[in-house]
Amino acid sequence: MTDLELIFSMLGEASTTEIARNKNAQGFARNKEVARQGGSVAGKARKDLEQKSGRKVTSKQNYLEMPQDKKLLGGQK
Repeated sequence: MTDLELIFSMLGEASTTEIARNKNAQGFARNKEVARQGGSVAGKARKDLEQKSGRKVTSKQNYLEMPQDKKLLGGQK
């Protein structure tokens, strides 16, 4: 994960926590809504930076290849 990916991920988490605390979110459904709002804050910030810098923030560094020899659930390969 690059520094910017980590920063925007942290922004989403911090935004979600702050919104949840301020709105006293209780229960799964309400926290799901708050999580979308927090993610939206980070998403808008990421898109704004990408537009102004002319470069994508996301990279292929944050994806791990799945080994082919690992068994999947249900015994399928």
